[in-house]
Amino acid sequence: MSGGSGSFLEIQPSELSFPFEIMKQSSCSMQLTNKTDHYVAFKVKTTNPKQYCVRPNIGVVLPGSTCDVTVSMQAQKEAPPDMQCKDKFLVQSVAAESGATTQDVTAAMFNKEPGKVVDEFKLRVVYVPTTTPSPIPEDSEVGSSAHSKFAQENGVYYSTTMPQSASKSSAELPKEKSSEATSMISKLTEEKMSAIQQNQKLRQELELLRKESSKSGGGFSLTFLVVAGLLGIIIGYILKKT
Repeated sequence: MSGGSGSFLEIQPSELSFPFEIMKQSSCSMQLTNKTDHYVAFKVKTTNPKQYCVRPNIGVVLPGSTCDVTVSMQAQKEAPPDMQCKDKFLVQSVAAESGATTQDVTAAMFNKEPGKVVDEFKLRVVYVPTTTPSPIPEDSEVGSSAHSKFAQENGVYYSTTMPQSASKSSAELPKEKSSEATSMISKLTEEKMSAIQQNQKLRQELELLRKESSKSGGGFSLTFLVVAGLLGIIIGYILKKT
């Protein structure tokens, strides 16, 4: 990747590329190479200081040597539109006294004054989608069409908390109803079987009474009438239940 070259430092790369993933911190680095034969002091600035941590953000690069600067980006809750980041970095560099150290670097050293050279190199921030997409919940298709469209257009897939309550309740509700229905059917079946058994028993008793009545030559006895009445009630009960 190409870099930038000023009077004092050669900076690689020319832009800061951060692997981007929701809720995950990432970092990248840049190399500041002193191409002069004297000490060079540098200072790193950004348009969004709360979002980044730069180590070191100030320092001194010895003649012909290179200083590695690590820039860490805080985890973000959501991706920016079209994965475009507006944050920028500025690397300022000036000539320093021989033997200078980081403790000798002050903000005043980078003030622009007549006859003083202050190199400035700007770097933009670029978000790079991670090569391995985050797992997508199976019910992510329930999400908004805008979310799906964004993911398709940008080729970026990342995890979202989808509301689980709706899918969970709809899945459990038929199961509970099915269980209640099975229990009710089982109960009614038992009652029906019991009623059928009682009906058969009464029919047998009724048949015996008929035989006894025919043998005695008499009419229907009072007991027979009572049994017949009970039989009618039982049959009616069975028909109502089924």
